[in-house]
Amino acid sequence: MIRRRVVVRGAVQGVGFRWSCVREAGRLGVAGWVRNLPTGEVEIVAEGDDDAVGRLVAWARRGPSGARVDGVDVREEPPEGEWGFRVRG
Repeated sequence: MIRRRVVVRGAVQGVGFRWSCVREAGRLGVAGWVRNLPTGEVEIVAEGDDDAVGRLVAWARRGPSGARVDGVDVREEPPEGEWGFRVRG
């Protein structure tokens, strides 16, 4: 079990990024959450097995079809036991 905090920069708000992320995380079996930040970025916290979380991070580097991802920062964190995947505040 690993946990990653991902911040995605670019044209990533107002393009369905969060809901697409929820769908992709569900498909991969990843737990955690996604939210818009006031800075215009999207933040993702993902927990699961190494391969599944890695696939979600790779997806975030592209985003959904309407997004333009300019950069992604990934930080390792200790797992906290997230359950399910949701849009957060």
